Amino acid sequence: HFQVEGPLNVPRSPQGQPVIVQAGASEDGRELAAKSADVIFGASQNIEMAQEFYADVKGRLARYGRQPGDLKVLPGLSVTVAPTQEEAQAKFDELQEMIHPDHGLAFLSRRLGHDVTAMDPDLPMPDLQAVDDVGTRSGQMLDLAKREKWTLRQLYQHFAAARGHMLLIGTPSMVVDAMQEWFENAACDGFNIVPSMFPDEFESFVDLIVPELQRRGLYRKSYEGKTLRDRLGLKVPASRYAAAGVVAAE
Repeated sequence: HFQVEGPLNVPRSPQGQPVIVQAGASEDGRELAAKSADVIFGASQNIEMAQEFYADVKGRLARYGRQPGDLKVLPGLSVTVAPTQEEAQAKFDELQEMIHPDHGLAFLSRRLGHDVTAMDPDLPMPDLQAVDDVGTRSGQMLDLAKREKWTLRQLYQHFAAARGHMLLIGTPSMVVDAMQEWFENAACDGFNIVPSMFPDEFESFVDLIVPELQRRGLYRKSYEGKTLRDRLGLKVPASRYAAAGVVAAE
């Protein structure tokens, strides 16, 4: 926020009100999104988690006089894609081997709220408790590590690539199968793409995934509007300033 003397000398946004995105899955974050946001950016590692999150935030909208379509749920999605499964896995493994253990353990220490920098990354995962002060991601990471019986190295490799979001490695059809399952089963309204390597994996997504989505009728081939609000299918909210001006004129 800042103050200026007189009218602000910048043009009004062409979409009326900028798209408001809320990131976070805490209780306060979910409530804030239901009340004020156009988009909520979440992190779910599987469809069951995503469906719970989707139903919860959509269920909060009515008490603020909002409809389910007024808030888009866009979980993060990290994709490593190639023409064959073997190529995709090899590409992903090559990236993983570049993570130095010192950096990986420091990353986990920040995310988990526990200092693990002196621990052996290849020993079984220690029994750690979630720390609320570092956010909901701490508990998600520990739950996943326990469920998969991962070492610290396996945990930081997974989260360094996907940052806590769903991770898909495979061919275009394999990736789109999973995306379609989420989209058609009340787990999301779309995805926020989190490339494992930029710009290469972003370009691979455009070149390999988008055509398969279009072939299945899951993604548009042209845009209906020019603004981000248009392309997300969001309504243009009434201007509270215009309403205030009408009242003042009366």
